[in-house]
Amino acid sequence: MKVLALNSSPRETGESTTGIMLSALVEGMRAAGAEVDEVSLSKKKIKPCAGCFSCWTKTPGTCIHKDDMSRELFPKWLESDLVIYASPLYHYTVNSEMKAFIERTLPALEPFFLSTDSRTYHPLRSQVPKVVMLSVAGFPENSVFDLLSSWANFLFGRDSAHENTLVAEIYRTMSSALTNPYFQEKAAVVLEATRQAGREIVTSSAVAEETLAQITQMLSEV
Repeated sequence: MKVLALNSSPRETGESTTGIMLSALVEGMRAAGAEVDEVSLSKKKIKPCAGCFSCWTKTPGTCIHKDDMSRELFPKWLESDLVIYASPLYHYTVNSEMKAFIERTLPALEPFFLSTDSRTYHPLRSQVPKVVMLSVAGFPENSVFDLLSSWANFLFGRDSAHENTLVAEIYRTMSSALTNPYFQEKAAVVLEATRQAGREIVTSSAVAEETLAQITQMLSEV
């Protein structure tokens, strides 16, 4: 399995709880034999989509922008079997760096419409990778991820007009506790479960319910 692991956190390694969770997931994937390419989006130049539709009309499949996305990241994305979208929760969804990346995958779609009984959509121009959505937040309630989960499922999952590409959703509340010495023992359990999730995704394209329960367990009473 060829995996592209995207981290959109603006924080440096060691300070980013998105990065801590992603590193554990990647460790498990590599242990299971996956080839993983980790990319920090904060270190890449990705221009926002111009909405010009050149990638649909003038240069089908190719973006008008000449930046790290078009030269490096979009080709890597197309060649991958799986992409991990790892983002801190900003205003209840992914942050702007991750959103810009996802919007710039527009060349993978065709410009015309197809319809089902309940949905109109753009067909895919080419095969796209399966998706793992990973996010962290400071809030204690799991419901803080409801809007992100709904959006992810609309784009990639059970509600998508295309084939379900959403392999797993991994959301960690109270993520700052992962670096707090007081929660060291529970944090170790969470991170080991995240490694296990990585192994399971590679071997079975899913995360077991008991593994996910360990990842999302409460770290303290609130």
